[in-house]
Amino acid sequence: FTCVTALAQTAWQIVLLRFFVAMGVGGEWAVASAMVAEVMPTRSRPVMSSIFHGSSVFGTLMAAAVGATVIGNEALGENAWRWGFAIGAAPALLTLWVRWKLREPDDWIRARDRARTDKDARTGRLTDLLRPPHLRNTLVGVTLASIGLVTFWGVHIYGKNALLRQAQNRALQEEKVPLAAPTDPAAKSVYKQRRSEALAKHRSSIKRAEMLSMTLNTLGGGLGLILFGPIAMRWGRRMTFIFYHAVAFLMVLILFRWLMVPETPTWQLAVALPVFGFFTLGMHAGYAVYFPELYPTRLRSTGSGFCFNMGRLATAAAFVGFGMVAITDERKAVLLAPLYLAGVAVVLMARETSGQDLPE
Repeated sequence: FTCVTALAQTAWQIVLLRFFVAMGVGGEWAVASAMVAEVMPTRSRPVMSSIFHGSSVFGTLMAAAVGATVIGNEALGENAWRWGFAIGAAPALLTLWVRWKLREPDDWIRARDRARTDKDARTGRLTDLLRPPHLRNTLVGVTLASIGLVTFWGVHIYGKNALLRQAQNRALQEEKVPLAAPTDPAAKSVYKQRRSEALAKHRSSIKRAEMLSMTLNTLGGGLGLILFGPIAMRWGRRMTFIFYHAVAFLMVLILFRWLMVPETPTWQLAVALPVFGFFTLGMHAGYAVYFPELYPTRLRSTGSGFCFNMGRLATAAAFVGFGMVAITDERKAVLLAPLYLAGVAVVLMARETSGQDLPE
């Protein structure tokens, strides 16, 4: 569906195709996170689960590279975005190899066989997630995922704006366009036209700055994802979640309130972005580590997927609301920052699973 998006002719076709892509991504994560947890021994499970989730960074880095070299390529004209979607389908070829090599975990096979003779042990029953003894785990998981995904789309991704704003300011200064808009309505209309023309003239350099910002943000995020597991092995799941959420809150304030101003040197942003990404994205590996540990084998994939994807629905609802309010990306990120502190409170109500075998 990613590849087919390159052929879309209308906006509704793009929306429909992206919906199907999102369905596949959500289901793929649930199955894969449960499988990694089930095939790895207790001592190495957190590390491998973090690496599994952290591998998503390769896709983001590929997207950044495509954005800088293809979508931002003026020679490709107005169809450059189509080439971006076409190239984005390349990783799907890996699924052919995965299907060929994939083997079901022994734990799941036993759970499936048991479900055939025991109605109380049925696999994948959603109602079981919403009643004791799993209700508390489900509420914690859904809330953590909702906080993580709302802040991903409302905070983390705007890290790409750091160097983007600097490049825009340089372009405006080079074209002798003031950085601040005038207050007079008539003058403001002329200013908007001049500003738009100036930014269009420097579109390629601005796009490269945005992709560099995105790359630094993503590299830090990838490291945060991979290291979540090793840290969780030493500190426990709860303390690691608290650490990531608390520092993420501080980094949002540092980046968006203090550093994203015209006079900030580029090197300071280049240093801050990976640290910002480490904590705002790195906590997501905790979902791959922690959610499968909350449920027995017969509900592991279902429970993990339910928690993670209910977070997606919460994100959609949140941004319908934000779409009705005219605020800048940076302001939105600052307003959402307290959600990280809410995440700390949620973790305090979660149970610790460190060092324990997976529930049967």
